[in-house]
Amino acid sequence: MKDNQNFFEKDEELTAYLNELTRLREDGVSLIALLRQENTLLKRNKLISDEERQKRIEENNERLCKAKETAEKNKAEIDSLVKKALARSKLLSIEYSQRIATDQNELIDMLKSGYEKKIAGINEDSLARKKEIVSAYSGKTSAKDIADCKEELRVADYTRKSLLFDAKNRFNATMEKAKAVKEDAFIEYIQKNQEIRNGKTSIKEKTIFSFFHFLNTFQLSNFLLNKGLYLTILAFFIVCVIIAPLTGNGNLLSLPNIFTILELSSVRMFYALGIAGLILLAGTDLSVGRMVALGALMSGLILHPGRNIVSLFGMAPWDFSALPAGVRIFLALFLSVFFCVAFSAFSGFFSAKLKIHPFISTLATQLIIYGLLFVGTGGTPVGTIDATIKELIGGRWTLGYFDGEVITFPKLIIPALIAIVAAWFIWNKTIFGKNMYAVGGNPEAANVSGINVFRVTMGVFIMAGVFYGIGSFFEIFKANANAGTGQGYELDAIAACVIGGISFSGGVGKISGAVAGVIIFTGLTYCLTFLGIDTNLQFIFKGVIIIAAVALDSIKNLQHK
Repeated sequence: MKDNQNFFEKDEELTAYLNELTRLREDGVSLIALLRQENTLLKRNKLISDEERQKRIEENNERLCKAKETAEKNKAEIDSLVKKALARSKLLSIEYSQRIATDQNELIDMLKSGYEKKIAGINEDSLARKKEIVSAYSGKTSAKDIADCKEELRVADYTRKSLLFDAKNRFNATMEKAKAVKEDAFIEYIQKNQEIRNGKTSIKEKTIFSFFHFLNTFQLSNFLLNKGLYLTILAFFIVCVIIAPLTGNGNLLSLPNIFTILELSSVRMFYALGIAGLILLAGTDLSVGRMVALGALMSGLILHPGRNIVSLFGMAPWDFSALPAGVRIFLALFLSVFFCVAFSAFSGFFSAKLKIHPFISTLATQLIIYGLLFVGTGGTPVGTIDATIKELIGGRWTLGYFDGEVITFPKLIIPALIAIVAAWFIWNKTIFGKNMYAVGGNPEAANVSGINVFRVTMGVFIMAGVFYGIGSFFEIFKANANAGTGQGYELDAIAACVIGGISFSGGVGKISGAVAGVIIFTGLTYCLTFLGIDTNLQFIFKGVIIIAAVALDSIKNLQHK
């Protein structure tokens, strides 16, 4: 890398361009950036008076005006010099990269040859050692001698494998260094171009570097381990797309079908976003399906038009139709979230405080909710909800006509998108999100570093309850709710998260993975239904995918240990 820097810096033509660019920018764009940064710091500085702050900002603004005039004046000359400098940098990079590539390719060939000789030598020495052992014990027939002979042969074989393992590791390390040298040449080229462009990088250069890095680091075994499941599912989708028209089922990739898959995914997205946090903590949640039934029943009771047909715990059926629509919607959403959060916090307390595994605490919660719902409602569905409210929230917008077909956009996709953004922000932009990863990766280390593991765990359970509550509220817009609504939803949510790369070992995963997992899993189910595959066979497909995803995750964890 240092030689590469000298290679660029020793070029007089490129150095002259950079010096001239620095001179032209000094009183223009460079000064503008400096003054803006100074103004920002002045606004945050609490150690100076308001009068002094305002005075210095006004002085800087005057200098800014002059700097902008200078920048505009020098713009054409700077642009011309930038083009010349970039062209010169490209020529230098090509020349140096070719030289580096030649040197490193020769080194790589030498390393491969040396590695092959090393392997051959280890195998020959091991074979010779085994012959010596066999010769030494030749003719000895006692049980002790036979056992000693086998032990020495075992040790010789173990030594051979250890030497081969060490040789392979050293070879891989030196190969990686050789490849890194070639990559460093391109990195320095990008950095030099950033300097020429005054800190800016082109998308083209980033793309080329990403591709170059991929080629340098590509290993088929790792690629198949990380992407094999996705490639298999993609191949399945391609087969479905091809087979669907041939079987008379129509075009699977039509806009109505795509929107339907997204609509089906939108409500289940809430459950996956909730359970994803628990899986990140190396836990799980078996109560999701019952939470869905709980929230959906509460929402259905409130949004039902007229007098309810359900008598909750023997009390006379209620009639909420006299309330304004806005009040009913708010009340339904609030109660759905409230009860889901309450039960989620209940199971979370036992896991966070008493260290009971979430599998057990959420299983107990599932059974409690299940019993309460059936005792309270007798299994009677709550009936339909108000048609106006259903169309307002769960309906579709008409986009127009395409190929003689009306195209409609599901409204439920919008709240799902909002939930995704909110979850991504919490996971990636808050201290709580960083603490989630820390606790999931190693709760003991997180506790030692000052993180309150109890609060983080309870926070994740409460956050999950919020997502369950909102999702169950929207569930009522898809079908009539009863005590059995949401049966098996927890398994689909868990499967979606695992497919999306959220590891059961804890501390590994992204929101984008959970989102992709939901869409993939929902799309898979829709494809099978679209092709008329028996529902029972669909369970087989789902089971195979789940075990494959978990198995690949386990293999990756074993490799890292």
